Amino acid sequence: MKALVLEDYMKLIYKDVPDPVIGPDEVLIAVKAVGICGSDIHGMDGSTGRRIPPLIMGHEASGLIVETGKDVRGWKTGDRVTFDSTIYRLDDPFTRKGMYNLSDGRVVLGVSTGEFKRDGAMAEYVSVPQHILYKIPDHVSFTSAAMVEPAAVAMHAIAMTPCTINETAVVFGSGMVGSFLIQLLKINGCGRIIALDVDDDRIDLALRLGATHGFNTRSQDIHKVIMELTGELGADIAFEVVGNSETVNAALKSIRKGGTLTLIGNLSPMIDIPLQFVVTRQIRLQGSYAIAGEYPIVLDLISRGRINTEAILSIEAPLSDGAMWFEKLYRKEKGLMKVVLIP
Repeated sequence: MKALVLEDYMKLIYKDVPDPVIGPDEVLIAVKAVGICGSDIHGMDGSTGRRIPPLIMGHEASGLIVETGKDVRGWKTGDRVTFDSTIYRLDDPFTRKGMYNLSDGRVVLGVSTGEFKRDGAMAEYVSVPQHILYKIPDHVSFTSAAMVEPAAVAMHAIAMTPCTINETAVVFGSGMVGSFLIQLLKINGCGRIIALDVDDDRIDLALRLGATHGFNTRSQDIHKVIMELTGELGADIAFEVVGNSETVNAALKSIRKGGTLTLIGNLSPMIDIPLQFVVTRQIRLQGSYAIAGEYPIVLDLISRGRINTEAILSIEAPLSDGAMWFEKLYRKEKGLMKVVLIP
């Protein structure tokens, strides 16, 4: 089969590789659409340590089942499917508690850390176990289904965050996951949604998707603006979708006493935070990792038109041109949000 292979850092090659071999509980999927995630972009240059070459990246995808293992039940050739990015154990205590994203020994598709390696979906075919599969509703396209994963990441973060009707939320980083956060916060009943980014185009999109306010952090005193909007109290909740010290600390300062900051971005392995500020203001600081069962509700929301994927999509491009689009995204080419590759 053909695949886009990260042969070395900053070196992506479209080439022939062996077809995946499926296990007894796995299915072989002909990939019809695969998204380029921000974590793939950062992994490409080695900065995260989570894309050790050689590797086929890609964990946001959809396609058709073309082969099933002997122990597979309830799935058949021709089924339109998408799948979770995390391969988790079914016999794990975390899985039994509904937190399969924390399962010991979990593996992430398209990721290589030194502890594990699992080739992903930037290829003509990918193999996955049956227990991470989800059926795509009839009128949801393969491209939309390839964007379920980042939407589910956003949904998981919201599910972890205490939020009541008409509260104020701030989203630091209005990229792919941030754009889904904004839509889902609106569905969840937030009264004021403040979108922040360094890109004016992304702020404009956030406003179209449901943000009530949008600001460029390079041209505004964000702390002052948020305090003015909230009567000097601060926001009730905030989501940080970047993952560096500057934005985490800005997010901490944006929320009220007793508020909650949920961290989703993990670009930097280590950051500094003002410990006494967090303790004395009784701020709830928590991480949100991946997905833990949010796929069905996200698929339903997309199928009913409640989540807009088309507004976020920048282009569908051939997988053979993938290296070029990675380069464009890496350079932060203006106007690009989501690139979906078609094998």
